[in-house]
Amino acid sequence: MPKTGSSRLRGIELLSDIGEKDLEALEKSCRWKQYAAHEQIIDRQSDTRDVIFVVRGKVRIVNFSLSGREITFDDLGEGSFFGELAALDGQLRSAGVMALTDTLVASLPPDLFVETLGRHPDLALKVMIHLAHVVRMATDRIMDLSTLAANNRIHADLLRQARVNMKEENTAIISPIPVHGDIASRVSTTRETVARVMNDLARQGIVKRTKDSLILFDVDRLQEIVEEVRGA
Repeated sequence: MPKTGSSRLRGIELLSDIGEKDLEALEKSCRWKQYAAHEQIIDRQSDTRDVIFVVRGKVRIVNFSLSGREITFDDLGEGSFFGELAALDGQLRSAGVMALTDTLVASLPPDLFVETLGRHPDLALKVMIHLAHVVRMATDRIMDLSTLAANNRIHADLLRQARVNMKEENTAIISPIPVHGDIASRVSTTRETVARVMNDLARQGIVKRTKDSLILFDVDRLQEIVEEVRGA
């Protein structure tokens, strides 16, 4: 267990309001493990129930279709957490998780997680807000998959990424550059379709690919494209 575990747990957004003494107790209760890039952290349908904090690195929440196609739900970075569903309802894992980079995680047993929620109402509220966000995001994605064509789903995914990477009023910079295969996995299409849509957006002057980032010069126009199809 890292000697600086307490300070590292302090970087977990969910635990940011917990006092140092309680944080130290949680740190001592966690199991710490390092994962290499592309190593699996948990399997879907696993009966493990720990809540896992991403102390360092980046992970991907994934499932696989019967044909073996990877379906990406989300990428989580340092300071995030996952596994709360199994800890709360006692059911099997709903998705798999793999490390995207060298990653250090701290795993908290489910009973201690639930006990901590009971002793810290503010933390419990944070978890509820987080779960509400997950439900809203899932609802949006279900609607997109059900009602939008593949090119429009790509537009919607880029818009979601742009909104969390705004640099100016109408400009976003996404870095590192989104990988075509990752976008295809999120919106259930092919790399070729993603490439075609990205080239079309570049011709319209909406996006530009640089050495290490994707610049969206006109986020408002991208939003208009998405809303026109959604009928918003």
